[in-house]
Amino acid sequence: MSPSPRLRRTAGLLLGAAAALVLATACSDTDNGSTPYAPTPPATTPANPPATQNAGEDRIVAENFAFDPDTLTVNPGEKVTVVNKDSTAHTVTATESGAFDTGTIDGGKSGTFTAPSKPGSYDFVCSFHSNMTGKLIVR
Repeated sequence: MSPSPRLRRTAGLLLGAAAALVLATACSDTDNGSTPYAPTPPATTPANPPATQNAGEDRIVAENFAFDPDTLTVNPGEKVTVVNKDSTAHTVTATESGAFDTGTIDGGKSGTFTAPSKPGSYDFVCSFHSNMTGKLIVR
């Protein structure tokens, strides 16, 4: 005796539903009942973070034979970091003798200097590349 057409249709629907359930479970974002997978977004860091006036965060970036920013305002005696992103050496040297000087910063390295204690405007230059200029404002 063969099954009735109604029984065959019901069995077919049940098998189809079971197959769909298996596929949905296999393609879900869960791992054995644990929490869904959520990828961690990549960390983003600006190529040239903006200069700030918070102690320890002031920086000048030498890149493509230019300073960024070319004008930086800091507090007296504040530490300034210089990041050299070029492959050649640079300096940040005050044009006013002895005000500040990083010395040679090789390509891919960083250096620091301390801002003058006297408020004012101080021009600076890379002693190797006279076209690289900027201004430090101490207030």
